[in-house]
Order: sequence, then C-alpha cells, then structure tokens
Amino acid sequence: MKQAEDRLFATGVVAEDLMEKAGQACAQAVRQFFQWSGQATLYVGKGNNGGDALVVGRELRKWGWKVEVLLSGEVAEMTDLAVKKLAEFNATAEGGGAGSERLGVRIVVDGLLGIGASGPLRGVIGERAEQLNQQRIETNASCFAVDIPSGVDGDLGTPYPGAVVADFTLSIAAVKAGVVQDAAINHVGRIVQIALPEIVITEASEDSVVLSPQNLAGILPRRDFDFHKGRAGRVGILAGSRGLTGAAILASTAALHAGAGLVTLYAEKSIYEILAVAAAPEVMVKSIDSIKDLEGDSADVLAVGPGLGSEPDPALLDLILNDPRPMVVDADALNLLARSPDAMVRLVENGQPRLLTPHPGEMERLFPAAASCEDRFAVVDRFIQERSYQGVLLYKGARTLIAAPGKPLAINSTGHPGMATGGVGDVLTGLCAGLAAQGASLYDAACLGSWLIGRNAERWISEGRESVESLTASNIGSEWGMAFDDFKNGGF
Repeated sequence: MKQAEDRLFATGVVAEDLMEKAGQACAQAVRQFFQWSGQATLYVGKGNNGGDALVVGRELRKWGWKVEVLLSGEVAEMTDLAVKKLAEFNATAEGGGAGSERLGVRIVVDGLLGIGASGPLRGVIGERAEQLNQQRIETNASCFAVDIPSGVDGDLGTPYPGAVVADFTLSIAAVKAGVVQDAAINHVGRIVQIALPEIVITEASEDSVVLSPQNLAGILPRRDFDFHKGRAGRVGILAGSRGLTGAAILASTAALHAGAGLVTLYAEKSIYEILAVAAAPEVMVKSIDSIKDLEGDSADVLAVGPGLGSEPDPALLDLILNDPRPMVVDADALNLLARSPDAMVRLVENGQPRLLTPHPGEMERLFPAAASCEDRFAVVDRFIQERSYQGVLLYKGARTLIAAPGKPLAINSTGHPGMATGGVGDVLTGLCAGLAAQGASLYDAACLGSWLIGRNAERWISEGRESVESLTASNIGSEWGMAFDDFKNGGF
C-alpha cells in the first residue's frame, strides 16, 4: 500500500483528495448497514487515519447523525491534514438527509491507528481503544474500523493486547493480508472493500481474492428479452428423509430464488406426501423408488445430501462418483463419502464435476488431517494437495473459503453470526445448484452463492426485520431481490 500510494502521489495526486474519496466511500458503507441515522462516536488518532474517520463523521453528520469526537491527544500533535478535517467536521451542521433517526442505533468509528502501526497499544491510544471496546459492549454499538482495527497487525493478523474489536473493517483500496487471517476474525468482523481505482497495487497477490460484486461481475449475464425457463436450467435435488423434510424445502426453495428455470425435488415414497404439500408451488416433487431413478432424469445440475439422514441409500455413493452432471454435494452425502473406503480416491479418478460444501465437522470426517492444521487456509491447501482433488471445495465458516485447482483461493466476508443456525447450509446448497444450472461454473456458483447468502442475511438485520438471535434459515432463504440488486449494482 505504501509503495502504491507513493507512486500515485508522484503523479501529482494530492493526499487530501484521496482522503476525501476514501472517507466518503466509508461513510456510504456505514449507510449500507445502517439505513437510519443514529449516534456515532469517532475515536480519532493523530495521523491521517484519524483524518479519514473525521471525513466519515462529517458525512454522517450531514445525513442527520449525532456525532461525537474523541481525540487521542492535543490538536497540535495531529497531522496538518487531520487538523483540517477536524475543522471541517466542526463547521458542518447536522442535516437530515438519511431519513428518520432510529432510537438505539449506535456506532463507534475506529480511526486511532492505520496499517503502519504494530505492537501493543500504549498510552492514550491504548486508553481510547479500551474505551471504544467498552462502549461497544455497554451500548451495543457496532464498530467500524477505518482500514484496519487498531492493534491488529496488517501483515500477520495478530491482535495485540488491547486491540480494537470491530464489527466491520472498511478496507481501503485493498484488503490487507492480516485482515483475513483466522487470528483476526473476531477483531475484524465483516470486511468491506472500499474501492479506490486511482491506487494501482501491482504487488497484490494473485493467489487469493476477497469476494466482492466487482470481482464477481459477469457470472450471471443479463437475460435477453426472449429468455425462457429452459435456458435458466433444470435443477434436481435429492434431500430430506423422515423427520428431516425441512432441509429439502429449504434447498429447493433456494434453487428457485437463485433463478433456476425448473426445480425438481426427488422424494422417496415415505416422505412424498409431506414434500408434495410443503414444497413451494413452483417446485415439482417427484416420487422415486430408488436413487437409480435419477439417472435418466432431465436435470442439468444435481444437489444431494441435505437431510438424507445417517443411512442414505447406498446407491447414492455410485451417483456421486459416476454421474456426469455437475453436482453439489453436502451434509449427509459428504458423510457417506467420509465413511466409504477409497471414495475420495475414486471421486478424483472419475473426474466428474463436483462441488463439496463441508462445514468444519464434516471436513474433519472427510479429511481427518484437518484437525491438526494450524488454520483454515492450511486445511483447504492440504485437502487440495494431498487428495489431488480436481473439483471445487467450499469450506464453510465465518470466512468461507472456495478453492479449485488453477483458481485463486476465494475468501468470502459477507454475513454475520446470525447465520449460525440450522438449515443455512441447505439454503446454500440449493442456491449454488440454481446458479450452476444457469451456466455458472461450480467455482463461480460457489463464490457468488457464498456472497449472496451472506448479503441476504445482512439485509434482514440492517433493515430491522430480524436480529442475529431471531434470524432463521427460512428468513435467509426468502426475499432475495435486494441481495441480487446489491450484487448487480456493485454494492459493498
């Protein structure tokens, strides 16, 4: 970042112009997650990171927020640019552009330290960071860190003693390596990329990418006016068993909302009547005698596993290993692979297009070496390398990772802890299958599906319809329009 900024400033670009663009974009990001005005406290350091925070606060004040500023030292100790932004903030009158204020909306903005700092927080900075963290807890405020949470190492992700705990990290121009590390997750929260096209970072890694609407663009091309359901693809879903029919409903409904033209839910006879009544009216529920009935079906993409129970039909393994169609493999289908000797070896040898979507528990069953890996990145890398896996792996978690040979490791940051509830994985399975049916590769479907499901979960909270405690998979699996709009319109 330092080298990229130096190159830019050498062309005559003024630092203040860059600060204005960054700060205004950060303020827009706050607005994405908080649609009402409320109360904000800015924790301002002496350097230009503090200046960025003051621009954020100035914009929020224009929109009707009540904004308080807490400095970390005397004004005379601040950089000239930070002093100028403080004066501009003080001269800005409170406006009303954001709409009505919502009682109880509180945020804190961390502008104490930038990416150049390292080591434990000391002195007044440490005191302010402690005060910020305490305010976050006591007032249920959400913390927005400008560029990086103060006290988190930008390269390694190490949270030093006293580090700020952020709910959102507004990563300016590029996501720093430390921000995505496992050690930093609980200090970083949701990563929001603040694009600054002026900064060209030739040093950036090409081996990994944090997902955003910008790098996901083009996965779903705009539909022609004469588009019809046949061109939107056919999804076949094998899910559900006695007592676990909800998984089938969630997966099939998500495939519909992903845009698939036709969705068929395969139901064994013992649950056929249940699913026929409970499924969305647009889903075709087809009674099957055995899994072999799927072989001649017209589905373009298959999704298998959710809610099949601990003892699925043994013929399922043959379907997973040999069917030539793209397939999303989840839940009980993954457990079947894990219990079957040499199944993964045969899967690799057969080379059929597969997207495996394990959560950590399923991953350890599928790949026991995962238990000894130092972090999630190592789990994914070792699985791909040691198993010679040629398909797509979607490793679920607070930082979902998507990996495939020859592709950059994709890191997803959308979502929040409200997604820690049963059924969300079933929704993701159907969503990915629906995207793949429209022509997306399994890798692209996994990347876009991960971003969309997290963004849809965020909207339920930011729009005030649910809380992280009350949100359910059924909520997340419905009303997808605004999340798709955010993707198409280049949201954060």
